[in-house]
Amino acid sequence: MRHPSMTVRLIMAITVAVCLFWAMAVALSIVIMHEEYGEIFDSALQETALRLAPLVVDDLQRQPDMHEAINLHPLTGFTGDGYLTYQVRDATGKVVMHSHDVTTTPFDAPLRDGFATSERYRFYTVSANSGALYVHIADLLAHRRQALIEGGQALLLPAVLLVPVSILLVWLVVRRSLLPIDRLRGAIADKDSGNLEAIEIAELPRELRPIARSVNNLLARLRSAFDSEREFAANSAHELRTPLAGALAQTQLLIRSLEEGPQRSRAVQVNRALTRLTALTEKLLQLSRAEAGIGASADAVNLVEVLDSVVEDFKARDSNGRPIRYHSPANAALVRPVDPDAFAIVIRNLVENAITHGEPDVPVTISFDGETISVTNGARAMTMGEIAAMRSRFTRGKRAGPGSGLGLSIVERLLTSMGAQLTLTCDPSATDATPVEQRDAALFCAQLRFDGGEAAAV
Repeated sequence: MRHPSMTVRLIMAITVAVCLFWAMAVALSIVIMHEEYGEIFDSALQETALRLAPLVVDDLQRQPDMHEAINLHPLTGFTGDGYLTYQVRDATGKVVMHSHDVTTTPFDAPLRDGFATSERYRFYTVSANSGALYVHIADLLAHRRQALIEGGQALLLPAVLLVPVSILLVWLVVRRSLLPIDRLRGAIADKDSGNLEAIEIAELPRELRPIARSVNNLLARLRSAFDSEREFAANSAHELRTPLAGALAQTQLLIRSLEEGPQRSRAVQVNRALTRLTALTEKLLQLSRAEAGIGASADAVNLVEVLDSVVEDFKARDSNGRPIRYHSPANAALVRPVDPDAFAIVIRNLVENAITHGEPDVPVTISFDGETISVTNGARAMTMGEIAAMRSRFTRGKRAGPGSGLGLSIVERLLTSMGAQLTLTCDPSATDATPVEQRDAALFCAQLRFDGGEAAAV
């Protein structure tokens, strides 16, 4: 994972730490067991030798004429290997008595009292009869190693259950502990230009409250900045409307009063500039309303009725010489909880874009088939990069026209508050690598889809 989560890191770190501590504890326990087992086994060797020596001396004194070593078998008939074996040797080193599970070959042990160790055995030797006899008690080192291994395994076996149980418990504890962080992360992730409400701090733990307070302070400053921006745009648009309308009316009167000539041409240019400025002012007012989030409504309305009204309005006025075609079935309906004025602004901007930037020889077609509303216009084939750039503010198409570059931005913002999505499409035959002069004319289309409802394409 390039960016592992905090939960995974904590689980892995704690699990590895538990395993390491458990391994260290087991290793220390094995060292201690090795020392303790050695003392226990050595004590058993010594006690056995001290108890056996008098019995051996007494038994050998009853058999003074011995020509070979005596092999003592257990009375119970046991013939397996014992943990302790012994040999009795005389002063010359000859074996005169031994247990049933060893041979007459002398042990590799010195003829002196005390402990000794060979490659296979641990010995304890005790002398008897004034040094005439030596009793060797031997313990296999393999038995000691086996006991140590079995003890270590008994300590390691719980780790087989400890590790997965530790992972599960750590995951549960860490997940519960980090739940407030997840809630805070989700609350911050939900914040955008349409949702700048303060984060609830009361339920957050003490460590996270400073973060939430800082985010709330930042959100408050953003709300203030956005409100100021919207208020400025709305007030400016309102304040400019009256003087612009007056100036436009005076300019039109001036044009009518002037005869053909340079003065009239200049007045016509001023009239065009004032007309563009009036349209831009109207767009800024629409943008401020869109930023205020007027798209959603508590009451559901039939959007087809709004569409009919907007289309009839466009048909009744001049559309730059482009015919407008409208097709809709009788009694059609598209009911959504959308503000009708906001939806009218969306349709009006899309149709205006089609009229302003469409090819003059291709009619603007508006249709509704019961599920889909569509507005199409002729356009030069565009690449996906060019289509994506048109969503930005003050970005216009390649075709010259009086547009302000705000129409699609207003549509995007309103559709967001309506819970809808806008998709722009054009002729797919054009690519980013296709030269401009080789791009054919196509039909431009903007698609609209409401979330959780029927799809609509505009």
